[in-house]
Amino acid sequence: MEQMLRKTTFRVLLLLLLAQAAACAQGAPAREAGGPGPIKAPHLTLEMVSAGPAIAKGGQQTVGFVFSMEEGWHVYWRNAGYAGFPPRVRWSLADSISAGPLQFPAPDRLPLESTVDYGYEDSTAYPVTISAGTAAKPDAAGNVLLKASLNWLVCKETCIPGKADLQLPLQLAPAGTSVDHAGEQVGALGAALSHMPKAVPAGYSFAAQSHGDDLILTARLGTSPKDAEFYPSEGDQIADSNEQPVDLLPDGARIHLQRAPGAKGPLKQLVGLLKLSPEQSYNITVPVEAVAALPGRASQGGSASTVTATGAIALAFVGGMLLNLMPCVFPVLFLKALSLLQTSSEERSRVRKHGLAYTLGILVSFWTVVAVLLALRAGGRQLGWGFQLQSPGFVAVLALFLFFFALSLAGVFDFGLSLTSAGGGLAQKGGYAGSFFTGVLATVVATPCVGPFMGAAIGFALAQPAVTTLLVFTSLALGLAAPYLVLSLQPSWVKLLPRPGAWMEVLKQVTALPLFATVIWLVYVYGRLFSTGAQTGTDGAARMAWLLASLLLIAIAAWVLGRWPVRLGSSVTAFLLAALAVALPVLAAGSDTGAVAWQPFSAEAVKQARSSGKAVFVDYTAAWCLSCQVNERVVLKSGDVKRELQSGKVVPMRADWTQYDDRITAALQAVGRSGVPTYVIYPANASAAPDVLPEVLSKGVVLDALKRDLQN
Repeated sequence: MEQMLRKTTFRVLLLLLLAQAAACAQGAPAREAGGPGPIKAPHLTLEMVSAGPAIAKGGQQTVGFVFSMEEGWHVYWRNAGYAGFPPRVRWSLADSISAGPLQFPAPDRLPLESTVDYGYEDSTAYPVTISAGTAAKPDAAGNVLLKASLNWLVCKETCIPGKADLQLPLQLAPAGTSVDHAGEQVGALGAALSHMPKAVPAGYSFAAQSHGDDLILTARLGTSPKDAEFYPSEGDQIADSNEQPVDLLPDGARIHLQRAPGAKGPLKQLVGLLKLSPEQSYNITVPVEAVAALPGRASQGGSASTVTATGAIALAFVGGMLLNLMPCVFPVLFLKALSLLQTSSEERSRVRKHGLAYTLGILVSFWTVVAVLLALRAGGRQLGWGFQLQSPGFVAVLALFLFFFALSLAGVFDFGLSLTSAGGGLAQKGGYAGSFFTGVLATVVATPCVGPFMGAAIGFALAQPAVTTLLVFTSLALGLAAPYLVLSLQPSWVKLLPRPGAWMEVLKQVTALPLFATVIWLVYVYGRLFSTGAQTGTDGAARMAWLLASLLLIAIAAWVLGRWPVRLGSSVTAFLLAALAVALPVLAAGSDTGAVAWQPFSAEAVKQARSSGKAVFVDYTAAWCLSCQVNERVVLKSGDVKRELQSGKVVPMRADWTQYDDRITAALQAVGRSGVPTYVIYPANASAAPDVLPEVLSKGVVLDALKRDLQN
């Protein structure tokens, strides 16, 4: 969820980026705008070119913005990927002259650290179609002048926004005149046009399927391509940084994708670019169908997803069978089975109908549970075990509930007493209704008995599409109903049933052990969610302590229920303790009490802090800067660096350059930098020069610099 929110914030902030960002102060062109020709900007050269020198009235001409980047630097596609933004143009055109939208050639995947951008290295062009109306009028030189104000972002380890005003004259020819378009086949503009998405040929077909967070895009092309890649047109469709394994089929290709982490709700359609080669790409919109299983990788010779789904269904059936041996369920089954021995052969047909009614009661109960779960999931409350384990609050609540049920299984209290009394009245009804509600009662009292097989199956099912979830819960219901249903068909087998006894309690207690082990694992996961990189910081340890305290409250609540069972006072007390136990880690997860208190940057604040004998650490950053986010997550939020920044010897300041700020631009230029990320330590000694750190940080670099500068 955190990654999704961060990416959404990037998009919003980038749309609000001021038009005069950065380049006007730190990326000024090498010449004044006003005439044709290339413009030199930081790390790239930019030029507006035309496919021909003229445009006819009532006709069109192709122009393009050609970027030539220094080695390793890149600009962006229409969907930048993890961070960044594509070029944006604002035109100033004469009457009857119009410009189409900026066009984007097929991009490349640009891996950066743990993320991926979509864009172009070396050189590229963004074509635009210019149209002249029949009423267009030339200037004194017989031309129409195209004026464009262009904003862009160029990135490597650092990201630098730029802005330039460009002009290009085109001769205005009479209507019907044939004008030159030779540039559409040569040079950077010609290469870009050859890499533009093509119309989907007749006979091509596309299909997309999802299973949990796994996606498959299948392209039927009639022939086998050499490669295939998918580029989403919008963020939060797929996990940008994940690899895209490809199965090359005799008549097409199958691309394996992953759902974007933290995305809410099922993916309705894939919208983006299918790239088979730089010269062969297609814009596609493909509805996504949720399926019970996906085909596996061709090289694996089988479908892992199918095996997993089948295994979950089998585990659910076995888990349902084992539920009958629980103390809360077995007496119900045993009493119903004994009644079968009292039936005569003439009543066997009626007995079978009672068995079917009992089974139907269980099925309806489980289907009702599934319906509620699917309705909540469709409303945005994801109830699975997939990416939800990235949410500290979800992990904490899950650990507390499993611990509560495990204590019940271990014999601390009997969670089934009140449930049994609540549903026993309905089960006492006569006829088929009594058998139906006995099945309902069996389901209700079985709820707290989450055995190891059933828990694994339900955990898998809740993260799967609706069809798989329904199949797993139906299998669980049939497993619970199977013993009595079989006995109703063969009453003589009742003699094979063991009598209720102490063995049931032992079995119940043994099944608590896997749940306790799961709770230990969830506590570990909870702590790791507050870790940085591979190191668990003090923040993670503190959060784990809060969760352990909550587990203690749950244990006290369970003891109260066991000491004073089925009493209003004990139930209220246990409820309040459980509510407090849930609130503690959830509230702790939602706050960041251990975060560095970054102060807003200003030159005056830096001067004041240094005059008081403190060093200043300034983080020059921006929301659209990918390297900034990586450095912050991996280094600045690490335990050792946080402790130094919170020591009181240094004042941490953040200079946010997401929107253009003259003061920040001037401060960057003062230390010889023109972009972000930039990290500067201003020593306490006002006469000492600022210490400029590398763009790519490590904990050692920051700690050594702080130690060095605090001594000055």
